[in-house]
Amino acid sequence: MADPLAERALAVEAFRRAAASAEDYLAKIDQEPVRPEGADAAAMRLGARFPDDGDGALAAIAELVAASDGALRASGPRFFHWVVGGGTPAALAADVLTSTWDQISSAWDSSPIGTRCEELALDWLKQLFRLPAEWGGVLTTGATMANFTALAAARTWWGRRHDVDVDAHGLAGLPAVPVLSSGYIHPSATKALAMLGIGRESVRRFQRDDVGRLDLAALNDALQELRGAPAIIVGNAGEVNAGDFDPIDALADLAERYGAWLHVDGAFGIFARATPKAEHLAKGVERAQSVIGDSHKWLNVPYDSGFAFVRDASLLSSAFAIGAAYLPKPGEHPMFAAMGPEASRRARGIAVWATLRAYGRNGYRAMVERHLALAQHLARKVDEAPDLERLADVPLNIVCFRYRPEHARVEELDALNLRVGAELLRDGRVYAGTTRYRGMTAFRPAIVNWRSTEADVELLVDVVREVGSRLGAIAAV
Repeated sequence: MADPLAERALAVEAFRRAAASAEDYLAKIDQEPVRPEGADAAAMRLGARFPDDGDGALAAIAELVAASDGALRASGPRFFHWVVGGGTPAALAADVLTSTWDQISSAWDSSPIGTRCEELALDWLKQLFRLPAEWGGVLTTGATMANFTALAAARTWWGRRHDVDVDAHGLAGLPAVPVLSSGYIHPSATKALAMLGIGRESVRRFQRDDVGRLDLAALNDALQELRGAPAIIVGNAGEVNAGDFDPIDALADLAERYGAWLHVDGAFGIFARATPKAEHLAKGVERAQSVIGDSHKWLNVPYDSGFAFVRDASLLSSAFAIGAAYLPKPGEHPMFAAMGPEASRRARGIAVWATLRAYGRNGYRAMVERHLALAQHLARKVDEAPDLERLADVPLNIVCFRYRPEHARVEELDALNLRVGAELLRDGRVYAGTTRYRGMTAFRPAIVNWRSTEADVELLVDVVREVGSRLGAIAAV
């Protein structure tokens, strides 16, 4: 097969065959294990030799379909390993159209529908989270690039406070950028700081315990010692091990008192603001200078998708300006390529718009509240089990616990839970890997998938106990 032009007539048939496989995947996803048996072997069936002459689209799709058990059912109801949602019916269908239309969502000239969907999606997200309508925003690939985007705006602000255009001239000759946070700051934020030239190790963490909870008084003292020098505070809405929150409202008070920039990493915790039952956890987010979130978490759109909001949209335009004679310029509609890191941009606003259009404010409130109830149900099941130990409160959607059989010695528990975690992933019926919490190896299943039910979280408890019992019996032999 020398040239894809020769297959123009087969484009629709190739799509149909892929769609048939996708239909089969969706029909079984609620029943199948997260990790199909033979997943590794299935993925390795893909040919490794780069062909001189290809076999054409139908052969390539057939090979992918034959290897489809190499795809974890991560979009299904029992993937609790990371904070990963699925794709709602509306988002999934819209994402198929997005790939088919193949829009360059950089400006209105390159995609009217891509730009319009992004405009509306950003506006509706602000309404969902009750953020000020005048804030600027842009869609990104996920939380890491959303943090990068918002912190780039913060860096621009910080440079202006020193009378330097850092976007034009860089950071050379300037003092280190003060970045202050709690022990909850996420690696995606520190990675963004590294990419921005501020540095991972620039962060000063103020924590009052081994969990990472904020020491507000110490943070206040540090800001006071800066004597009015500009600083960036990173607040965390939804910590990944137990779903805890920094006191965002109190951080906003400090930011206002000392003239600091408050950035809120709300990758999934921002969704607490979608329901009166949890909104108190994220009180004060609307007072920040920037906030970010992940759409492929609790919004349940396909990878990859995130969003960043900044109070002063001009800071985005400064940090991410791009221009050339052949490029369009912002006009009646924003040029999103000049407001975020990507110039070549997938039209991810189409899926975001579609799911918000399909389910609305009330639909997302209902889903979040259902997940909050599921987390409490899981917590009760853990508490009832004689061989499980819950390690933290459950303020949101994450339940942190460990396997602890009655006669196990404390010094053996970390190794035992690591073995249980590894076996749990190999077993594949449910997915929930391990973490470190308060110096202990633990599980931290997160409930964000729209498909998840009580039966799914109960299966998680049953499988952890079954695997733990089996491994304990083997160890005793």
